Amino acid sequence: MYNIMSPKAEEFISDEEIRRCLAYAEENKNNREVIDRILEEARKMKGISHQDALVLLDCELEDKNEEIYQLARDIKQEFYGNRIVMFAPLYLSNYCINGCEYCPYHARNRQIPRKKLTQEEIRQEVIALQDMGHKRLALEAGEDPINNPLEYILESIKTIYSIQHKNGAIRRVNVNIAATTVENYRKLKEAGIGTYILFQETYNKESYEQLHPSGPKSDYAYHTEAMDRAMDGGIDDVGLGVLFGLNNYRYDFTGIIMHAEHLEAYKGVGPHTISVPRLRRADDIDPDVFDNGISDDMFAKIVACIRIAVPYTGMIVSTRESPKSRERVLNLGISQISGGSRTSVGGYTTEERPEDTTQFEVDDRRTLDEVVNWLMKLGYVPSFCTACYREGRTGDRFMSLLKSKQIVNCCHPNALMTLKEYLEDYASPETREIGEALIQKELQTIPNPVVRKKAGEYIDNIHEGKRDFRF
Repeated sequence: MYNIMSPKAEEFISDEEIRRCLAYAEENKNNREVIDRILEEARKMKGISHQDALVLLDCELEDKNEEIYQLARDIKQEFYGNRIVMFAPLYLSNYCINGCEYCPYHARNRQIPRKKLTQEEIRQEVIALQDMGHKRLALEAGEDPINNPLEYILESIKTIYSIQHKNGAIRRVNVNIAATTVENYRKLKEAGIGTYILFQETYNKESYEQLHPSGPKSDYAYHTEAMDRAMDGGIDDVGLGVLFGLNNYRYDFTGIIMHAEHLEAYKGVGPHTISVPRLRRADDIDPDVFDNGISDDMFAKIVACIRIAVPYTGMIVSTRESPKSRERVLNLGISQISGGSRTSVGGYTTEERPEDTTQFEVDDRRTLDEVVNWLMKLGYVPSFCTACYREGRTGDRFMSLLKSKQIVNCCHPNALMTLKEYLEDYASPETREIGEALIQKELQTIPNPVVRKKAGEYIDNIHEGKRDFRF
């Protein structure tokens, strides 16, 4: 029985409800009257239901699909403007006791060298990331209570925040680790994490259990209910994601919208981010074994329809995607991307060797500077901002600012100031030249004249050697 307010996974992600929606969308995918009604509701920019979102995803009418894409662009611009937040993953350990069929870290894989970073090795990795210009990291680690206990994660977070190298500093640490207890989420909150990220992989319980035959992650309900426990532990910002290609994309698209709706209704605030990774080749994992792969066209439409359904959420695309694919989805909804990423343990301080095992193959291998340069040439403002997290604008406080569209007076100047820091400290000469012109142009678009004047003063101060201004 579907119940958005239930704490039970099989009730707020109801298989019966999803299958009803699949049938409804199939029946109405070319029904102009229904699609026009949905688009009219969507133009209010307050979101639409999982059922209506699936109808838009399934729509085959060319003219209506153009309306869908344009609306996604309009919503992205309205809430997030042309800012793109930059981050990098940091892999701490590939020790794992789970049996996930799609991940090379699975416990049965005896071929890969297992590695866990020491605190000194973490320090060196972080310095390498700081030397690129990164300010925001996403910590990744396999699930292994002996090799990767929570105490190790907490110690690693403390180490990362303590490192000051030249003008470098990591100002926000997001964490992507296995589902855990309310008590442990409380400890992560006390350690100062930003967003807690956990990918569902698939919302189809039967497929989930087949794909996770062993290990703690095999418990579908415990995994799916993790975000509720994280919020009970005081974590304001949580990030959802599914691995498109594992299961039927229509099913998982509906499931992730339902999960967002559940968090909004039950916990009072929806997901801070939604990630849209696609299954990639890695070590002993062959994506061709899975028969649910999606085309670039469908990937773009998934991004657009999530943006329409959940207009306030941040959306993340990683270096799993090619530069061409990433460029296509930037204006359809994506607000965060990684740059210069390495997906192996210790990958930032050593050149990747043939025997290294990455969690997935990186398709966009450009350096951070190349990605920043590319974004600016496309008219985007690369942002290294972490101000909202550090000013306590998280959870419902962040969402209320975003939904009222007042956050532009914080985010845009903060993006420009952190970009200025990057240009001064890390950029190549060409990137610096492009960036300086972009900053001067974008300063004029800040609507509040007081904020605009102050931001200009802060940017001048950054040029003089001062750092870390924020609104």
